Amino acid sequence: MSHLTDGDRNKLADVLYDKYGKPLEKEHWGEFVAISPKGKSIVAPTLLEAMRKATAKFGRGNFLFKVGPRVVGTAL
Repeated sequence: MSHLTDGDRNKLADVLYDKYGKPLEKEHWGEFVAISPKGKSIVAPTLLEAMRKATAKFGRGNFLFKVGPRVVGTAL
């Protein structure tokens, strides 16, 4: 997964959320979802729990999202 450029990684994140995260919005709004590059997902009430469970079950390299509105930020 590390061979992807930032742009490719962002595109993959968009595709994964649209396909696997968006269908969760009705029942899991505000929760967190970890989605593996292969499309496997785990929903959890906190970001940390989603990250820990996904890493344990799928390994590293998962994408983490808050279900619902897309929020993006940059740490400067």
